Amino acid sequence: MTQTVAQPAVAKPAPKDWISGISPYVPGKSATDDGRPLIKLSANENPLGTGDAARAALVAATADLATYPDPGATKLRAAIGAAHGLDPARIIYGTGSDELLHIAASAYAGPGDEILYVRYGFAVYDIAARRVGATPVVAPDADYATDVDALLAAVTEKTKVVFLANPNNPTGTMTGRAEIARLHAGLRPDILFVLDQAYAEYLDADDDDGGLALATGASNILVTRTFSKIYGLAAERIGWGYASQDVIDILHRIRAPFNVTTAGQAAAIAAIADTAWVERSRAHNARWRDWLAGEVAALSNHGLRAVPSKTNFLLILFDGALTAETAMKGLWDEGYATRWLPGQGLPNGLRITIGTEEQTRAVAATLRALAEAA
Repeated sequence: MTQTVAQPAVAKPAPKDWISGISPYVPGKSATDDGRPLIKLSANENPLGTGDAARAALVAATADLATYPDPGATKLRAAIGAAHGLDPARIIYGTGSDELLHIAASAYAGPGDEILYVRYGFAVYDIAARRVGATPVVAPDADYATDVDALLAAVTEKTKVVFLANPNNPTGTMTGRAEIARLHAGLRPDILFVLDQAYAEYLDADDDDGGLALATGASNILVTRTFSKIYGLAAERIGWGYASQDVIDILHRIRAPFNVTTAGQAAAIAAIADTAWVERSRAHNARWRDWLAGEVAALSNHGLRAVPSKTNFLLILFDGALTAETAMKGLWDEGYATRWLPGQGLPNGLRITIGTEEQTRAVAATLRALAEAA
């Protein structure tokens, strides 16, 4: 009889326990499961594209590809500071605002600490918390919106960071200035309050949540923004943040070096100065977001509801015969990718970016046909 000899286990690097618990970020689809290309209404990109000034600046800046970009993003920080009345020395820049969210968690939390955010918050918050070994804590929402009292009630002695997207992704809801101030006032001064304003440029002036003004005088607020949305520069991955000098100095210690490309810096400088493009994009979005919300409201007898949104997308809830998954696949058949959200606790929700007029009208017609046929 031949005796089987057990083979020794092969040693291999082992990740930290908390890394194995991370569910990777899943980007919005641009194709069906079988590979058919789709019109992408799943990632909240600007349907009008990129402004001419930003595009021209980017192309011109690619003339020199052999030289590292300005490591201090000096001109970009100056342009942001001038546009918003901020001290450029207190502005940090990142590979999208995502990098800044991650390094904020890395700098201020770790094993044994807690990072707090609201239910239906941005998916990166959970990843950022788990990546550093901190415990993610989720506060209840209030009808898909932020509940400040619930957030404050969830704070413990272990809380080190609080993340809040405002307006929120994926719900589109907005927390007003007074509530943001109340939330901040209720947090201990040793808790870093990260206010993620990725969609701030889609707001009317009266809707400003006051975050940048708060950060000017407070020592524990980091406000983050991005050029990926209204500015149409998602491909270049450019974000920025504003906080006290102490917070900025700490974040600079661990941000990636040369993290914003030369072309990206040039494009962002041109984009922030092109206020006409921003106004055109904001007006287009407001018109067609409100129109689509009205079309969804007309389907309420079929169980469809749009969560009130201040962003460039709508979260549509399906609580009737037509399910969110069926609606997503029906929109695939018409050539459109949307974002189904079971992984974020929203199996009955589709997040749909506001597209061009033609795209928005087609989405509405498809939803009506699907709802009436269900």
